[in-house]
Amino acid sequence: MSKKKILFECQHCGFTTPKWMGKCTNCGAWDSFIELNEHQQEVVKKTKSASSTSAKAISINEIKEEKVFRFSSKDIELDMVLGGGVVPGSLTLIGGSPGVGKSTLLLKVGADIASSGQNVLYVTGEESGSQIKLRANRLGANQDTLYLLSEIRLEQVLTELEHKDYTFLIIDSIQTLYSENIASAPGSVTQVRQITFELMRIAKDKNIAIFIIGHITKEGSIAGPRVLEHMVDTVLYFEGDSSQELRILRGFKNRFGPTSEIGVFEMKNNGLVSATDVASRFFNRNSEQAGSALTVVMEGSRPIILEVQALVSESHTANSKRQATGFDTNRLNMLLALLERKLEIPLSGYDVFINITGGIKINETSADLAILAAIISSFRNRAISKQTVFIGEVSLVGDVRDVFAMDARLKEASMQNISKALVAKKPLEKSNIKTFIVDEVTKLLEWY
Repeated sequence: MSKKKILFECQHCGFTTPKWMGKCTNCGAWDSFIELNEHQQEVVKKTKSASSTSAKAISINEIKEEKVFRFSSKDIELDMVLGGGVVPGSLTLIGGSPGVGKSTLLLKVGADIASSGQNVLYVTGEESGSQIKLRANRLGANQDTLYLLSEIRLEQVLTELEHKDYTFLIIDSIQTLYSENIASAPGSVTQVRQITFELMRIAKDKNIAIFIIGHITKEGSIAGPRVLEHMVDTVLYFEGDSSQELRILRGFKNRFGPTSEIGVFEMKNNGLVSATDVASRFFNRNSEQAGSALTVVMEGSRPIILEVQALVSESHTANSKRQATGFDTNRLNMLLALLERKLEIPLSGYDVFINITGGIKINETSADLAILAAIISSFRNRAISKQTVFIGEVSLVGDVRDVFAMDARLKEASMQNISKALVAKKPLEKSNIKTFIVDEVTKLLEWY
């Protein structure tokens, strides 16, 4: 009699091992292994064998380029994040906190695509058809070729796709969908792996653009196994929360375009729509108060003017607080140490708080100079003119260094009627903005 094969699987990354382990050696998760039964082991084996097709190696010079065809989602900001539009046969994952607008955006996009006569299928496993209908009435998304399917069984979804030719498919959400052929709970690694593989297969075979909605955890990552993000073509995340008027959609993975672009949306009564006049949405040009400075960051190909806010107050505890929202706390600590060493500003007995308005997270170093300016402004209680922007990277030795796309940043600032800029070196192109060269942090105090 053959010995029963035992297999354990990590519920975070899908790593398999014949022995149970307390900590996954692949992703580092604790107490994440569960034992798979014979049927689940067969599903894992089939999925892995189907995804690993054998092919003969050929020279890269013999491979012919295939032009990627795209069609518009009818939403300017979403098209920008996707790299120019929706790619037929692609599999896209959209994540975000509850109530941020994932379902609202995709229902509106589905209706806009259906308005051109294309068949769109919206599969909902969390809401009934009547609930979706109420939302469609509010959004003005009632179209004859927009079809709703309230179903959580994958087999029924695949059957519907065989009955009608669809161009666009929306799954809301992947955590509620399950396959009857797998004896496992919805949202488990085995279920997600098989369902995602089937959706990818149907997307490629029928050339359907599929959008999947995924919930996120408290840490901000997609809930469930990480294998989902590896299998899809594109991963998009909504930043911020449902309490903010502006919502930011950022690309973290895109096999058909760049991942540096962001989309800015605005929640209105008629749903989540592309924000108008984005340039002036992230700063207040009217009030001049101490602790506020302007900078220009690049989000993909788009320069955006942001307001950096700083609050410096005397600390009443032994350990001073250093907190930042939208900015790296470790980099903030480095800049504070630089202020104390180079500019001899005693901040050891003060609490320092940094906030980037608008909910954008700064991922580049061009805002370093603005951070320093805002901190000094708050410490000295002296307001900075809203006609001035600070652009530059600050090094550990106290140098202020130039950043990329300086001409594009200054052009955007000029369009917003900003007249002065503090930069590391003179820009190449002529501009209406008067530039002040600050190549060392000590010159920042001289400018004050």
